[in-house]
Amino acid sequence: MPKFFPFIIALLIAQTSLAQKDFYAEYIKAYQKKYVAEHEVVDKKDKKYFRFFPVSKQYDVSCKFEKVNDSAGFTMKTSANTLKQYFKYGRLSFSISGTEYHLFVYQSKDLMKTEKYKDYLFVPFTDLTTGDESYGSGRYIEFYIQDIKNNTLQLDFNKAYNPYCAYSPDYKCPIPPKENDLPVAIKAGEMNFGKPH
Repeated sequence: MPKFFPFIIALLIAQTSLAQKDFYAEYIKAYQKKYVAEHEVVDKKDKKYFRFFPVSKQYDVSCKFEKVNDSAGFTMKTSANTLKQYFKYGRLSFSISGTEYHLFVYQSKDLMKTEKYKDYLFVPFTDLTTGDESYGSGRYIEFYIQDIKNNTLQLDFNKAYNPYCAYSPDYKCPIPPKENDLPVAIKAGEMNFGKPH
């Protein structure tokens, strides 16, 4: 075997890894661009004020999913001091930088009654960027029951977004329960809206 052969193999692996990373970053940027373009609350003239953390594959985490049997449900407070009914659907376990964290997954009692959203799941959370670099009442990630496969879920914090109440007081946005307060800075996804007050 030529001496330089292992070097070529290593170079090819590095190039493949870099290409995958670039593809992922472009995918997330396209996702964010679509999110901004289709946003229902922010006017076209204000869309330039959307801000996002740099895309990081570190925050695209593989989670272990554990089903929670919650037949009673509970009420989640909203930004308008009202209450919304939810069921605790499951618990996610994942690692960031070698430390394990947990988040609970919820299902809306109202949305379960609709055909379009009957399988819709919701993860509201806060972290160490909340109220500083990211919105003060926390952020959301959403997905569907069918996204959970063999008790695993790919949870991508680069897709975390602000609730509508970050842009208008006319909305009643669920406030993340204390159990979904992450003791780590999630520097991924949407940041504070940049429009001056």
